Amino acid sequence: MGVTPAGAGRDRWSQVMTVVRVASGNFLEMYDFMVFGYFAGAISRAYFPKGSDTAGLLLTFATFGAGFLMRPIGALALGAYIDRKGRRDGLLLTLGLMSVGTITIALMPGYATIGLLSPLLVLLGRLVQGLSAGVELGGVSVYLSEIATPGHKGFYVSWQSASQQVAVMVAALIGVALTFYLPPDTMQAWGWRIPLVVGCLIVPFLFHIRRSLTETEVFLARKHRPTVGEILASLAANWGVVLTGVGLVLMTTVSFYFITAYTPTFGRDALHLSDMDALLVTLAVGASNLLWLPLSGALSDRIGRRPILVACTALALATAYPALSWLADAPSFGRLLGVELWLSFLYACYNGAMVVYLTEIVPVAVRTAGFSLAYSLATAAGGFTPFVSTYLVKHGGNAAMPGLWLSAAAFCGLVAVPVSTRFAKRHAEG
Repeated sequence: MGVTPAGAGRDRWSQVMTVVRVASGNFLEMYDFMVFGYFAGAISRAYFPKGSDTAGLLLTFATFGAGFLMRPIGALALGAYIDRKGRRDGLLLTLGLMSVGTITIALMPGYATIGLLSPLLVLLGRLVQGLSAGVELGGVSVYLSEIATPGHKGFYVSWQSASQQVAVMVAALIGVALTFYLPPDTMQAWGWRIPLVVGCLIVPFLFHIRRSLTETEVFLARKHRPTVGEILASLAANWGVVLTGVGLVLMTTVSFYFITAYTPTFGRDALHLSDMDALLVTLAVGASNLLWLPLSGALSDRIGRRPILVACTALALATAYPALSWLADAPSFGRLLGVELWLSFLYACYNGAMVVYLTEIVPVAVRTAGFSLAYSLATAAGGFTPFVSTYLVKHGGNAAMPGLWLSAAAFCGLVAVPVSTRFAKRHAEG
């Protein structure tokens, strides 16, 4: 069957459905990551040797972060595949790999049953997920940028991140329901597996809706499809773009994993609030992100990307540590909600402009591989935010210490924006 251009003869409803189909894999990726973060305490007790709670959490968050170390490999290998073979086929491949990791983690027996094989196989599942995720986000962002109608690229691409917020909210809602209906002992014994199994059950549906994707006109119009060697050579020649992209993305990944995956642990272990309080705050953060992301993307179409990027990084650098210090002085549900919603606003406004901006500064011939490599290298650091934050709180003796990690990421973004200007001019498109 021939390939049909993605933009030919589409009405508004078909465009909406295309965005939904493209972003579906992002939902699964983020849903799995959030569940792993939300139930880190129970996972640590199920899959790792018994020891101190802090040691178990550090092992769990190290496993969580290990998946991010595979992302650069996925960005290079799978990104090159997508840039050569096509956007649609690549998105189907990444969804398949993601599903393998999801099923492995969901169905793995605990440490009490199979010993050290349990954490090793869970780690393997996370590595497979990381390999897939290394290019999933880049593939989705590039696809959306290439089907966007004129003057609305920022709005279209923002839905890549917005789909992740739906996953944050769904995972948090399931966590709230399980915490409310199941006794703590039941949650520790097997209740935490329920959201993982739910992730497995939605895999066939996601395959069904993503299979109907068509190739983008931009990709079909390219007369030359670079070989893997040519793509790698081009990436090496454009190393400055990649490093600048890493600086831009650090602000996104560090802030996102702090306000989502780490929040339940932060609320419970650092601030000594209830699980329900922390999960409700996480649910509110997901809703806040979902509101601000498309608004920021649309605003960046009107006023430009860089003013938003500079404003958000400057505000984050100025307020992250003071806000967390205020929270740590008198922890409460209200203060946690207020601080997290402020950080959510900064993250979402920044990310709504940053993702589309990154697609614009990477050369078109290596757009998926270049975008994915920059994003995955930054995420390899940002994905360890729960681990770093847990370590800082434990050894710094202060629940506000993660604010220093957030500030460092904001500084990287603030420096990267002016550096990126020359790349934006070089690769500017109509």
